[in-house]
Amino acid sequence: MVFKPANLVPASAWALSEIISRQALPPGTFNLVMGTGGVVGESLIQSPDIDALTFTGSLATGRRVAVATAGNLVRCQLEMGSKNALVVLDDADLEIAVECALNGAFFGTGQKCTASSRLIVCDGIHDRFVEALIARMRQLKVGHALEQGVQIGPVAEARQLEQNLQYLQLAAEEGATLVEGGELLALEPAGHYMRPALFINSHNGMRINREEVFGPIACVIRVSDYEQALAVLNDTEYGLTAGIITQSLRHASDFKRRARTGCVMVNLPTAGTDYHVPFGGRKNSSFGPREQGQYARDFYTVVKTTYVRP
Repeated sequence: MVFKPANLVPASAWALSEIISRQALPPGTFNLVMGTGGVVGESLIQSPDIDALTFTGSLATGRRVAVATAGNLVRCQLEMGSKNALVVLDDADLEIAVECALNGAFFGTGQKCTASSRLIVCDGIHDRFVEALIARMRQLKVGHALEQGVQIGPVAEARQLEQNLQYLQLAAEEGATLVEGGELLALEPAGHYMRPALFINSHNGMRINREEVFGPIACVIRVSDYEQALAVLNDTEYGLTAGIITQSLRHASDFKRRARTGCVMVNLPTAGTDYHVPFGGRKNSSFGPREQGQYARDFYTVVKTTYVRP
């Protein structure tokens, strides 16, 4: 196995490799290769000597990986972009709705493929939900991720922070209203810190609600009822995770069936997964077999049928 980590996380990749090296595995079973995607990654996807390739990253790069591996008839597994949404119905428990939105949209600094950057909220609970969410956002502590009590760590790099700021400006230009957060913070130790941002008066046609931001920014989309909420949820090129907050078993059951995503959460944050169950999306979020659990075993091994005459 060859492991090529993202350029921003060499230390954690090295630590994982060191842990694996202590196990009773034959030398060369697990190999860590550092380098840029344009050099190391390109060599891997073009190689005819690999049996299978799994990739996590952008949609644009994922398309290139699919084309390259198809040319060599190499099995391919892709996890790419997302634009996840949390639906809040009128009958939702307000406290649960707010905590799920807070966790799903902002924890991990929004830098998760499962983050819920769209908050689709029905008319009857909209104002109370926004007011309560703002109040909870003001309680969040931003700082170094390993510091006691910190809930929101720094943005991963300067380029990502700049992209976040560009989306803040774009959302305002498109007509959304920034009601909380978005400020840059000068904290120690030095890093790229910003307060989580919340927009209201947004609609699903805005770029900020179409494109993956990968930062602590969420937009509230106001809808009239469940059917409109479901239509807005599915109106995206992605389909990784979706969540709904409701006390209605009928709506929850219908949502599980009609949400065009690979993962569905009911009264839970969208940003969460168990590693023993399959993980993956639909549409442009994923391609190929699911990750994790039995699906991971199937992807990383070869099925062989043997006949023996005694």
